[in-house]
Amino acid sequence: MSIRVALVGCGSIGRTHAAVILEQPELELVALVDPVPQARDSLVTFLAGRAEPALFDSIEQALATPDGDADLFVLATPSGLHISGALEVLEAGKHVVIEKPLDVDLRQAQQIEAAALRAEQNGQLATVISQHRFDPASQVVAGAVSSGRFGRVTSAIATVSWWRSQGYYDSGDWRGTWAMDGGGALMNQGVHTVDLLLWFLGKPVQITGHTGLLAHQDIEVEDTAAAVISFESGALAVLHATTAAYPGLSASVQLMGSLGSARVDNDKLQYFHTAAEQSEDARMGMQGEWNLAGEELASYPAEVVAVADPTVYPVGHARQYRDFIEAIQQSRPPAVSVSDAVNALACVRAVYLSATLGKAVRFDDVLSGKYNDIEVRVP
Repeated sequence: MSIRVALVGCGSIGRTHAAVILEQPELELVALVDPVPQARDSLVTFLAGRAEPALFDSIEQALATPDGDADLFVLATPSGLHISGALEVLEAGKHVVIEKPLDVDLRQAQQIEAAALRAEQNGQLATVISQHRFDPASQVVAGAVSSGRFGRVTSAIATVSWWRSQGYYDSGDWRGTWAMDGGGALMNQGVHTVDLLLWFLGKPVQITGHTGLLAHQDIEVEDTAAAVISFESGALAVLHATTAAYPGLSASVQLMGSLGSARVDNDKLQYFHTAAEQSEDARMGMQGEWNLAGEELASYPAEVVAVADPTVYPVGHARQYRDFIEAIQQSRPPAVSVSDAVNALACVRAVYLSATLGKAVRFDDVLSGKYNDIEVRVP
């Protein structure tokens, strides 16, 4: 039995989702929802010969007609509109996939979380796109952490060292604003890396952050952020994000433990080693030798996802869709929950709060709403 899908938002990320949906045999794209006719028409052209979805201006309109009354709604709208769309879909009793970030506002994200938890009791599922969790490199590292192959995980370094020109920020009045972007380099470019960091290391305890606007002008948000994070496990991490690293370097997470270490760079497993693979007593270390990344990836048991054109979208999106389809079929929770996305958003806000207040902040205080009335800014 096919799962009927309505795609909400027909822009560039909507096209990415449409391409993924078409590749899943269990999914049937039955509706496109967007108040902008030109956006809908452009996506219809892209879909020509592969799907003939009904067209709607709003979720409400789609839900009111048999053609648009889908089983699953995919929200590919601007982040600030996720709150209204998610609540409407969940209240209608539908499954929902939400593009990341969950929202630009933590309080709104927590409203979605509460609605998703209530919906779970009725068998409705919700997930937030975190496609990099499904990259083979990320899966290998997460598996090694959970099985203890790295021993005690002691620390990590996560960095997103990218470049965005002044023209990028000048191209739209909404770019670089707190209201529409929710933040700068850390929120827009770094949130996926934050998600991986929390997936590998667990729940944060305390965050000390600094932000700056160092290479751009006429924007409200940061182009550079740096933070130190302590975790419940005792591990420490350095988090860094910038759009002021001309001409653009890589995004990476380096994980270190008492029995092994790994580095994921630009979604590739660049280094992997654990003590089990080395019989010598390496008292002074091996300085990056015995890299077994290739052997680890060769044994990776990931399902091969058939993709008509792998340049259209990240394969991680397809793998996450596979997980969500199976979750619906098996009545189990998806691999990525709305709460996971809330935690990533709370971590980003904690960095901004720490920078604004000039002191360390506790993660639980951010989640509890202690700082809800604080307007974050770039010092």
